[in-house]
Amino acid sequence: MADYFTHFSCLLDVETHENALRALELYQNETADEDGFCLADGFSLLLSSEGSSELWIHDEAGGDPECVIAFVLKCAEAFSLSGLWGMEYANTCSRPRLDAFGGGAHLIDLGAGKSVGWTSTNEWLAGALEGDDPDA
Repeated sequence: MADYFTHFSCLLDVETHENALRALELYQNETADEDGFCLADGFSLLLSSEGSSELWIHDEAGGDPECVIAFVLKCAEAFSLSGLWGMEYANTCSRPRLDAFGGGAHLIDLGAGKSVGWTSTNEWLAGALEGDDPDA
């Protein structure tokens, strides 16, 4: 049996150490939805260093980039963040399996509070092999 993982490690600067502490509280106090799932189930969060305004967002043994994006958007709204922020992720597998490896990236406009772009290596490769422009 194969185990599938999504790995990532990125930073989010929330501009002040006080905001970083508040973001940690948001993460720790996130309530579960009706299915018992909360954003904190999809990633781990720490201060990047003592006194820092940067949050280290990462997975321990596999994570969910969609949870990261939802949390980043929540922080952007709570702390009036602006500018662009992005993350990359890797899909891996414990055994060699077809279509089990790849990755992607997301780009977020913090001020607008929305995703402005994303890519998946699996979808890019499939399109390129079918004749799509690989540079599009």
